[in-house]
Amino acid sequence: MRKGQGELVTVVSDIAEGNLIEMIDSHRCEEIIEVLMSQPIEVREQVEEVSVDMWGGFPKVIKEVFPNAKVVIDRFHVMKAVNKDLNKLRRAAGITDRHSKYLLLSNRENLNQEQIDKLELILKKSECLRIAYKMKEKFREIYETNLTVEKAANKIKEWLNYAQVFFRESASTIENHFEGICNYFLHRTTSGVMEGINNRIKLIMRCGYGFTNFNNFRNRVLACFSD
Repeated sequence: MRKGQGELVTVVSDIAEGNLIEMIDSHRCEEIIEVLMSQPIEVREQVEEVSVDMWGGFPKVIKEVFPNAKVVIDRFHVMKAVNKDLNKLRRAAGITDRHSKYLLLSNRENLNQEQIDKLELILKKSECLRIAYKMKEKFREIYETNLTVEKAANKIKEWLNYAQVFFRESASTIENHFEGICNYFLHRTTSGVMEGINNRIKLIMRCGYGFTNFNNFRNRVLACFSD
């Protein structure tokens, strides 16, 4: 909402329909719970899954507000954590080739042959980076495969056994959110629709030259999404 720590707004949407439900002028558990609890229990009990990023407060909110819902950690936030570690390795290896970050972090299947050839030249400069890159792609392939929750959990555990050397921070994050990450494989639910909603909200904020009053901002956004 404003620059500075603690100035975050929580956005809640129906990801099945792509509809904005609520904006909350807080990112504190207790205040998010207070707002969401205003919905009737009959409505809240019907929620089956809640897709979120890896902020530690979300499981508490979901357990309190949506008693029948499973926490699903958004796959793109998990891959973002893995890619962050891979990029650290790139910098540590002194790889500064033009577009090296993009080539390493992109899905290999999205690269054309010229880009793949450039990537291979980059990977020849560091065997450690090559191994880490292959591990990144192996982890991504787990998401691309039609697995049950149990089989996905086994694949992820297997990956974690080898990941500690190159992906120390992201491996720890995955272990801490293991159940929610595996719940993705129930129905392959993601928060992808939220990216479009958040971009639209940012556009509304720019068109309004910023908002100093949250209620005015919230009312404007909700009105725009109700069109």
